Amino acid sequence: MADLVVPRTLSGFRDRLPKEAMAKEKLLQKLSSVFESFGFAPIETPHLEYADILVKHGSDEIQKELYRFKDHGGRDVVLRFDQTVPLARFISQYRNELDLPFKRFAIGNVFRGERAQRGRYREFTQCDFDFIGSDSIGCDAEIIQVIYASLATLNIDEFTIWVNHRSILNGICKHFAITEIEGFLRSIDKLEKIGKDGVAKELEAFVDSSKISEVLGIITMRQTIAVDEFLDSVGYMKAWNDELKKGLEDLEEMFSILKHLEMDTSKCRMDFSIARGLGYYTGIVYETTLNRLKNIGSVCSGGRYDNLTKSFSKESLSGVGASIGLDRLLAALEELGLLQGRSTSARALIACMDSSYLGFAHKIAESLRRSGIYTEVYPQAQKLKKQLAYANNKGHEYCLIIGENEFLSHTFTLKNMTTGMQLESLSFLRALEIMKE
Repeated sequence: MADLVVPRTLSGFRDRLPKEAMAKEKLLQKLSSVFESFGFAPIETPHLEYADILVKHGSDEIQKELYRFKDHGGRDVVLRFDQTVPLARFISQYRNELDLPFKRFAIGNVFRGERAQRGRYREFTQCDFDFIGSDSIGCDAEIIQVIYASLATLNIDEFTIWVNHRSILNGICKHFAITEIEGFLRSIDKLEKIGKDGVAKELEAFVDSSKISEVLGIITMRQTIAVDEFLDSVGYMKAWNDELKKGLEDLEEMFSILKHLEMDTSKCRMDFSIARGLGYYTGIVYETTLNRLKNIGSVCSGGRYDNLTKSFSKESLSGVGASIGLDRLLAALEELGLLQGRSTSARALIACMDSSYLGFAHKIAESLRRSGIYTEVYPQAQKLKKQLAYANNKGHEYCLIIGENEFLSHTFTLKNMTTGMQLESLSFLRALEIMKE
């Protein structure tokens, strides 16, 4: 007898049992509905791209995490590490077939060989939504609206969308004569991990020691008051240089749009320390955190990139968008108790007390499905206790029981699996009516 293969999964990769897979599917359906409600259209790109498409895009850290190999044709290929670079390739390749501005969303798996941790894997699902071909701040404001609507539709109330502008960061660097901008911003990006003291020590490499305290004071400014008050309080910085002036005025314009909406704009706040996507972003940037789970990190982030297609086309196309990290969001929803605990899409289970009733049971199930009630038939006659336990474990809302009396009279006993209430001798139409209430 051949040796048995030990069933196991690769580190950083995972299987999903039905309960979690269904929760993910429901979540994706809700998010897709939100994206489509704003006019975003779905596109798909391959998991594999030619290496020259992806290599040298993204941060140095991401470059080290690429899954790169030769395929069977000897081609140098890479598994996509995000959906933004494939979007740039897609836009350039199909430019003549797309109307601008182009609004797309894409949901799919990406791959990074990074250290696996809670809510963070080497294969994970991203939900991206982007606005391509417009410089309007209205697009940036709409991305905020989509983030807000996405979390609201998932019944998440306590969240904050933190915003900043790359011109503000560049302007601060210019004002304090900081020339190693990327190194400076990488240090600032570590504030949550190593704290102010740790960052202050790193800044010694970029900033005159007499200015470190002042720089940290500005870079760690975070809005805790009304947006108009905060913008007034930092308005003096516009006089420092044109970059700071542009960054602050863009944020003023964006918030002037948002204040006309019914959304709670107090959930969108400014934070001058956000410095994400150093190789991508050129304008407003976003990071969304859950107030009760700040340690899990950002569940939705993004920003404006004005050089999206520069590697693929001489035409300059700007874009703005964001990405929801689905795996991290699922981990957060589970911790917050907001995931549905079901492992079936069927609302009803039909339980037969005798195998001779199975034909009738399948006929009723067919009628229920036509009426919009997803229905499962227990495949064999078993003790009722066992069939009810099955329904309870999988999360069926109702169990229709067919015993001898029900079979002969073409009626049903209907048990509500949530409340335990049981109704007998129901007609098909009455049982259907109750399940649709």
